[in-house]
Amino acid sequence: MKHFRLAILLVVILVHQQISLHSFVEARNDGFIRTWGHHFVLNGNPYYANGFNAYWLMYMASDPSQRYLVSNALKEASSHGLTVARTWAFSDGGYRPLQYAPGSYNEQTFKGLDFVVAEARKHGIKLILSLVNNYENFGGKKQYVNWARSHGQYLTSDDDFFRNSVVKGYYKNHVSTVLNRYNSFTGLHYKDDPTIMAWELMNEPRCTSDRSGRTIQAWIMEMAAHVKSIDRNHLLEAGLEGFYGQSTPQRKSLNPGFDIGTDFIANNRIHGIDFATVHCYPDQWLSSSNDQKQLSFLNNWLDTHIQDAQKILRKPLLLTEFGKSGKDPGFNTYQRDQLFNTVYYKIYSSAKRGGVAGGSLFWQLLTEGMDSFRDGYEIILSQSSSTANIISQQSHKLYLVRRIFARMRNVERWKKARAARRAQWMNRNKGKRIGN
Repeated sequence: MKHFRLAILLVVILVHQQISLHSFVEARNDGFIRTWGHHFVLNGNPYYANGFNAYWLMYMASDPSQRYLVSNALKEASSHGLTVARTWAFSDGGYRPLQYAPGSYNEQTFKGLDFVVAEARKHGIKLILSLVNNYENFGGKKQYVNWARSHGQYLTSDDDFFRNSVVKGYYKNHVSTVLNRYNSFTGLHYKDDPTIMAWELMNEPRCTSDRSGRTIQAWIMEMAAHVKSIDRNHLLEAGLEGFYGQSTPQRKSLNPGFDIGTDFIANNRIHGIDFATVHCYPDQWLSSSNDQKQLSFLNNWLDTHIQDAQKILRKPLLLTEFGKSGKDPGFNTYQRDQLFNTVYYKIYSSAKRGGVAGGSLFWQLLTEGMDSFRDGYEIILSQSSSTANIISQQSHKLYLVRRIFARMRNVERWKKARAARRAQWMNRNKGKRIGN
C-alpha cells in the first residue's frame, strides 16, 4: 500500500510538472548517467544516488598487495545499496604519486586507478573522479604552483594556480591525460567508460585572494570548456562546497562565516557544469554550537540549496560530502545517526516529489584493516550497525523511487507500441469493409 501511494504521488507530480516520460523513454540506453532538466537519468529513467566518499581508492590500489581492501570496500558498499563513489584521480608529487612532475606519470599508480574503475564496474558502482585538490594533501594547487616556480615562474600565492597560464597548462594536460587514459583492465578509455558518472574540476576550490569571485568564475569557465572539448559523454561538476557569493548578496548571510571567492549560483550557471554540488559539516563550521543548532543549520542549508537549484539553476543537486566526526566532544553514535537521517530525509522527500536533489555521498567509507586512515568521520559498515542500517534503508527508498519510474516508463512504452500497432492495422485495412 505504501509503494502504491508513492506511485500515485509520482504520477500526480509528473502530470503537474509536465515531466515527459516519453522523453525518458527515448533517452540513450548506453549506461552513462546524464541530466534531463533537473534530473539525473540512467538508461531512460530518473536516477538517484546513495553513495560515499573514499578518496584513498587509487592510493591503495597502486599497491597490488593492498587491492583486496578496495575490493572489500566496494563489495560492502554494494551490499548496502550504495551506487556512487567519489574518489581522487590525482596525487601530485610526494609519496607514491600519480603525477611526479608536470606531464610525467607513475604507471603503477595509474594502474591502481585502472583497477578502481574496473572494480567499481564489477560491483555496479558509478564513480565521480576529482582531478585536483585545493589543499596540500596529495599535492594540490600548491604542488602545481611549486612546479611552475621551479621552471622560472614568479608566483606569490598558491591562488596563482587559477591565474597563471603555465600552471593552467599543467592542469589542462593532467585533465587530458586522465580523460584519454586507456584502462589496462577494462580495455576502455576513461572518456568512453560509463562506470564514470562525472568529472570534478577540483576538490573544494577556494581563492581567498579574490573574494569577488571573478578569478574562480573565469577558471571554471575555462576548464569546463576544456573538459567538454575532450569528453561529451560524462557529466561535469566544479567541486563546490555551496557557499554563496556576490551574485546573491541576500544569501551570503547563510554562509557559516566563510568568504572564499566561490559563488554557488554564478559558478554553477556556467555552461558545461551539468549539476550543482554542496558539502555540509555542521560540526566543523559551527563547532561552538550545540547539536540542535547544528541540525537546524543543516536543515536550512539543504532547504535553501535545493530551492535554489530548482528555481534558479534548474539543474540537479548532489550533496557530495557530509558527515559527523567521532572525535567531536561528547560524540555518540545517535548524534551521527540523527545527522544521517536528517540528510536522507531531505534527499528522499525531494526525490519522491520529482525535485532536484539527486542524492548524497557521506564522508567517508573505510573497510576493516585501515586504522591509519581513520579521521573521525569514517564509516566501517561492519562495525557501525545502526548507521549501516540507516544507509541501507535510504538505498532501498531511492531504489523504490527508481523502480516506480521504471514501471511507469514500461507503461509508456506499451502504450506507444499499442498505438503503433493500431496505426499499422488501420493502414492495412484502410478502405476495407470490417465486420458484417
